[in-house]
Amino acid sequence: MAEIPRTHGFDCTAALLKEGYTFISRRCEAFQSDIFETRLALRRAYCIRGPEAAQVFYEGGHFSREGAMPPTTLRLLQDKGSVQSLEGEAHLNRKKLFMSLMSPEGIARVGDLFEDAWRERMAGWGRADSVVLHPEAQAILCRAGLQWLGIPHTSGDLRDWTRDLAAMIENAGRMSPRVLGALIQRQRAELRGRRLIEDVRAGRLQSLPEGALQRLADHRDLDGQLLDPSIASVELLNLLRPLVAVARYITFIAASLHEQHAARPQLDSRDAASVERWVQEVRRFYPFFPLIGGRATRPVRFKGHLLPRSSWVLLDLYGTNRDPRTWDAPEAFRPDRFIDWEPSLYNFIPQGAGDHFTTHRCPGEMITVEVMRRAVRLLTMGMRYEVPPQDLSIPLDQMPTLPRSGFIMRRVQGSAA
Repeated sequence: MAEIPRTHGFDCTAALLKEGYTFISRRCEAFQSDIFETRLALRRAYCIRGPEAAQVFYEGGHFSREGAMPPTTLRLLQDKGSVQSLEGEAHLNRKKLFMSLMSPEGIARVGDLFEDAWRERMAGWGRADSVVLHPEAQAILCRAGLQWLGIPHTSGDLRDWTRDLAAMIENAGRMSPRVLGALIQRQRAELRGRRLIEDVRAGRLQSLPEGALQRLADHRDLDGQLLDPSIASVELLNLLRPLVAVARYITFIAASLHEQHAARPQLDSRDAASVERWVQEVRRFYPFFPLIGGRATRPVRFKGHLLPRSSWVLLDLYGTNRDPRTWDAPEAFRPDRFIDWEPSLYNFIPQGAGDHFTTHRCPGEMITVEVMRRAVRLLTMGMRYEVPPQDLSIPLDQMPTLPRSGFIMRRVQGSAA
């Protein structure tokens, strides 16, 4: 059996921070291997990519999320006790709560709330000299999320929620003093969430019986007990924060509509299938999650290699979505590739792999796609705008990343088209 390739040097943390999204795939190409061993933050790590890697990582309960992410990343994105940190029956029980909110009706409701919030906020864009789309989209999505959950809010509350949730997302992959500020904002948001849960349970806040906030307040874990208010607050943020993160995809949509001239003839905004293909190519082509980590709960065999129990393994999401063995001309933006695409649970993984109900795949993925569909139509048929000269380059050494300008628009006008 061939040995697992190893990187040179004592530690590759600096290289990961410098190369960002491309760190794993570059080395897989260089080694001509879907696995290699390295050292990150002074810890041995195994990096893997490709559909087979995704299947091994997500199926069979081979990996736990415990101890698999830097503590600050865990704290900002998920926190201890959240659904993503659970395993086995406890995870499945909590996951049912999230998936119960992802019915076709529930997904459509989030889409409607997003579209209503967009149109209301857009009314003020025409009075501004220019508008930066990304922070505007964050506020729009935050408002839609608060309404979906049934959380009453003032304009000041909306600013606070948006600011705190955005800080969690922006700093999840950073190593800088700004992380401390984001952790403080996280604590502040958790405190607000805890008070909401306590108010619903005490009857001080009336919530819709089938609303997300009420379901969260009423949920019981395997022991039959209501969630501790602090854990319920964590899960409340795990509903709101990923929705606000979709602002990045909306910004990528705007950038793609402006820059991908060769592909624009492929988009018919009145045709649902055409919009769907554009959305999926944005999710494949543009960088969202770079990678995800896990700890092996038992010895795991992959590509003829046996990874020991407790191995730290990093799955390359970005590289798998650009794997030339799966995707023809992966560096080209081609929505029509999805016309004859043969999907699996493992070959297209911008938000994780596997089955939504039984694995750690992001439960909000279907809401993400619905919001993106609406954004395509709003940007192409619901408004007119100019795109001034700006820097739309996407730095791959920032995780998560974004076009540098955030996508600036000017002379925005609503359209009835």
